[in-house]
Amino acid sequence: MAGYKKLWWTLIAILAITFGILGYFGHEVYREAPPIPAKFVTTNGQTLMTEESILDGQTAWQSVGGMQLGSIWGHGAYQAPDWTADWLHRELLAWLEIAAAEEFMTAYDKLTPAQQNQLQFALKQAYRTNTYDAASNEVVIDERRAQAIAETADYYIRLFSDDAALRGTRESYAMKENTLPSLERRERMAEFFFWTAWAAATERPDSDVTYTNNWPHEPLIDNVPSAENIIWSIVSVILLIAGVGGLIWGWAFIRKHDEEEPAAPKQDPISLVKLTPSQKALGKYLFIVVALFTLQVLLGGFTAHYTVEGQEFYGINVSEWFPYSLVRTWHIQAALFWIATGFLAAGLFLAPIINGGKDPKYQKLGVDILFWALVAVVAGTFIGSYLAIAQILPEHLNFWLGHQGYEYVDLGRLWQIGKFVGIVFWLGLMMRGVIGAFKVKGDKNLLALFTASVVAIGLFYGAGFFYGERTHLSVMEYWRWWIVHLWVEGFFEVFATTAIAFIFHSMGLVSRKMATTASLASASLFMLGGVPGTFHHLYFSGTTTPVMAVGATFSALEVVPLIVLGYEAWENWSMQHKAPWMARIKWPLMCFVAVAFWNMLGAGVLGFMINPPISLYYVQGLNTTPTHAHAALFGVYGFLALGFVLLILRYIRPHLAFNDKLMTTAFWWMNGGLVLMLFSSLLPIGFIQFYAAASEGLWYARSEAFMQQPLLEGLRWVRTVGDVIFIIGALAISWQVVSGLLSKKGGKQAKQQGVAVEQN
Repeated sequence: MAGYKKLWWTLIAILAITFGILGYFGHEVYREAPPIPAKFVTTNGQTLMTEESILDGQTAWQSVGGMQLGSIWGHGAYQAPDWTADWLHRELLAWLEIAAAEEFMTAYDKLTPAQQNQLQFALKQAYRTNTYDAASNEVVIDERRAQAIAETADYYIRLFSDDAALRGTRESYAMKENTLPSLERRERMAEFFFWTAWAAATERPDSDVTYTNNWPHEPLIDNVPSAENIIWSIVSVILLIAGVGGLIWGWAFIRKHDEEEPAAPKQDPISLVKLTPSQKALGKYLFIVVALFTLQVLLGGFTAHYTVEGQEFYGINVSEWFPYSLVRTWHIQAALFWIATGFLAAGLFLAPIINGGKDPKYQKLGVDILFWALVAVVAGTFIGSYLAIAQILPEHLNFWLGHQGYEYVDLGRLWQIGKFVGIVFWLGLMMRGVIGAFKVKGDKNLLALFTASVVAIGLFYGAGFFYGERTHLSVMEYWRWWIVHLWVEGFFEVFATTAIAFIFHSMGLVSRKMATTASLASASLFMLGGVPGTFHHLYFSGTTTPVMAVGATFSALEVVPLIVLGYEAWENWSMQHKAPWMARIKWPLMCFVAVAFWNMLGAGVLGFMINPPISLYYVQGLNTTPTHAHAALFGVYGFLALGFVLLILRYIRPHLAFNDKLMTTAFWWMNGGLVLMLFSSLLPIGFIQFYAAASEGLWYARSEAFMQQPLLEGLRWVRTVGDVIFIIGALAISWQVVSGLLSKKGGKQAKQQGVAVEQN
């Protein structure tokens, strides 16, 4: 640690403090989660539902795709309604109609404004008042509300069946016919939907906000942003400005002390190291990356088309076999698999280089075993999802072999365990190559940071095992975001930064000191905002105001390090001019430039757009979220994984010359297609929904009547242009990789070009 003590201690202190915060408030999530009462009973003693029946409904919801078909508490897919907001509004309207008939013997819309105001006041009192008795663990429901619940449940029971009267609605929601065949399970699922709405409407004890911090926006019962929501939103903006200012000042002074960059070597040092058997074996990893990438992109276009033809693909009824919830599951899981495989391949390529240019014993065998284990997990995940959503799997096997129902961790628990075992096995392969390098004299700080990121990736995926099939939804969300946010956006970010620094240092393009200093500083900045920033996903998931405060405060700091990414992009771009041989890795460098750009725009601008509590209050569950998700997941991690793939390909096929026409098409068409997809379709739809959510309520912004209006349908059709352009770019880069792998020497002309470049 000599020479880097301040940076190391800063990183260690940040990790200790931020994980302490994450753990402390995680305990609060457990303690303050909305109760699932033992019973909901009416005033005359009738039991409406129990804790067990509500949890049975949760498992039924998981089996139809869960968050891949509509959303709960704002998390999930965006074509069907948010079931929480939709149920709540329907139940409120039913209550008003029943009350109007009982008290005025007419329909609600026939009442005078004064009479309507009278009933709305009574409605607010009935719904926001908490009747949960902790001693008996029961909630008492009056007869009027019980009738409203029954009428609302009947609608959902029919919606998820094959009731002909609701076929048009199912098509609008991209639901297949008879989504959940079992009547009993539909009844239980309706109870689960009710409980999520009950938590969203009922005030916490000794509080004036609901269990979900007054989310969703529902004017009928004064579900509006709380004072704390507004205060912490303003604080987050102030901290963002302060953080940006502080970073720019610090950057300006730190840069004065940077050492001179080393002169680029005449030949690529990595190309002079003989390929090991394990590195040569990575070709099949690259193939699986582009195969899954191509599949994912095509599934993305298929999924997007379901938003305009809910059960058909250009007139062909395919929803019976491949419904929206299934192809969206496959689309997301394929993305996670190919991106993760690209990262794992990068690590396996670096391991022998770190180990002095040689493989540990049986390293190639380990690489081969890991590959086939990956194939088995991918196949199991895809088949299991199909069997679950088709309702073929027995009910008790769905969670383990089929579909967990939770976005990004949809894969069955058995396949999740297999994935974790594979990652730990990868960790073992990496450690075999890294440990020996620590015995060699010299500066090991960069290696230590790289090793720490590898260990974190290997172990932190295990957070997904802290919840089960019947775990409370709030608790599940806490651990799910450990994977989606902390594991992916945190530790993979540090791994990627350190891996790129290691590669550039191994090429002789940056000094070890500069690479180490930049990596340690970046890791500290990422972790400072990233670890507690996990809570910005949990503002309205049954958590308390302090969780909102922590999430808003630290998630603002997540954006701060992205400010200097323009400089990072320029540095990556300029690398290709440092030596003639660098021209051969132009396209991996271009991918790294794209990573910096999309990190700034997708993760930074579009991410912060939805991060402040007041913003997320209105836009959670709208198309503003997939705008950020597409720009950040593919724009950052997708381009990064593709950059790693091209870099590895360049070395395992030493005489390959990238086809400039093909790569130009691939790079610019993917970027252009992504821009069009986001800014000609997703974001405009999101902003139009934003206005609807703010003026009428979330239920309306996701309703059939609103989403099927001609303007929004036209904007969804417009997305096809961006999708097609993107698909062409994706096919181009996939063809480049496949043709490069199949042509071991790249042809006579490519070989001559490669030799000439190396000699220069």
